[in-house]
Amino acid sequence: MAEQEVPAPLKSLNSNDPTFISFVNKSSRNAKAWWLNFKGKPVSYGEIKPGKTLKMNTYLTHPWIFRASDGSKLLANLSEVYFPTQAQYEHGYPLYQSVCVTAPVYSLQEYCARLIRSMVRKEDICKLEIPDSLRKDISREPDLLRDITILSAKMSINDAA
Repeated sequence: MAEQEVPAPLKSLNSNDPTFISFVNKSSRNAKAWWLNFKGKPVSYGEIKPGKTLKMNTYLTHPWIFRASDGSKLLANLSEVYFPTQAQYEHGYPLYQSVCVTAPVYSLQEYCARLIRSMVRKEDICKLEIPDSLRKDISREPDLLRDITILSAKMSINDAA
């Protein structure tokens, strides 16, 4: 039997190539910025209010993830994980590249689960007269660490292909 390969963790690789990013929150909710450190652990860089900006001096191999205050996913330049691009300079000064943080287009099931989760107390979800699979989806709250593990696995599959 073949040994199953463990996915490589999604993490920062090095701090060799500096770059300069301006994260712009274009969503209607506060966006929490998370840098994934060299062990793949999320490090909070605080919240960005709607319409506001967070300027960061970061590095090319440093991944970033964004979440709303309730833990739901946000995208950076339409990606779940943002990897900075090569630094740009003008007259020797760094240019901060704009990265738009937006809400994804949720499926109807995801949207309804988020809505019900916000309206029904956690202890009352089991009382809803809905199929068990939907009850399980609604009970499963957003979890950044679980999401990072899933994203790492997806990236490993894509790298292998």
